[in-house]
Amino acid sequence: MTEDTTRFKQEAGEYAASLVESGMVVGLGTGSTAIFATRRVAARLRAGALRDVVGIATSRATDAAARELGIPMLTDDIPREIDLTIDGADEVDPALDLIKGGGGALLREKIVAQASRREVIVVDACKLSPRLGTHRPLPVEVLEFGWRSQARFLESLGGAVTPRTGDGGLYRTDQGNIILDSQFGPITDPADLAGTLDARAGLVGHGLFIGIASDLIVAGATGVRHLQRGVEAATVG
Repeated sequence: MTEDTTRFKQEAGEYAASLVESGMVVGLGTGSTAIFATRRVAARLRAGALRDVVGIATSRATDAAARELGIPMLTDDIPREIDLTIDGADEVDPALDLIKGGGGALLREKIVAQASRREVIVVDACKLSPRLGTHRPLPVEVLEFGWRSQARFLESLGGAVTPRTGDGGLYRTDQGNIILDSQFGPITDPADLAGTLDARAGLVGHGLFIGIASDLIVAGATGVRHLQRGVEAATVG
């Protein structure tokens, strides 16, 4: 990661944190861009610029980081509606649809996103793509039971499947599941593929986030842009 890329990630994350208001329940995303937003929310709380904010994390790692920073956290049953979630993405198309899950938190990320009134995605400009699947494989989270049958199913749909590994074996999500990284190439109809995957027993989550993002914060060499679904983009910094 270059110094410029790190700076762009920080600019995007910190801009998104400025959207948080006192009294909000805030979803705190996972990954190298979203963590800048979490740190900025914590700094605003310490400075007294925010009050009565409570967070809900999209991963155990984010939950631990937020608690260490002093952000009060909700319980995992999400007893209150989430006002605003700030999260990253691996790939974003012109319709603001996403591929997520490179960090392994896709299932919790989608649960939090769908429980949120507003889903704000923060990225550096290299994550933009003309079509989902052009640059990144699609992570698919499956139960351990029968996981090889799920791999064959994904291959029947045209995916080249690589089971994700870590710590000398199969990678395990926070829920103890397995991730099959599936390279489809540019996906012609992401919504159709998402529907097919949603209907498959044993497949508990996938990284296609269709129609979920309300806002996109993009930082790059030309500044920070704030895009909203159905609204013309604006350069904000």
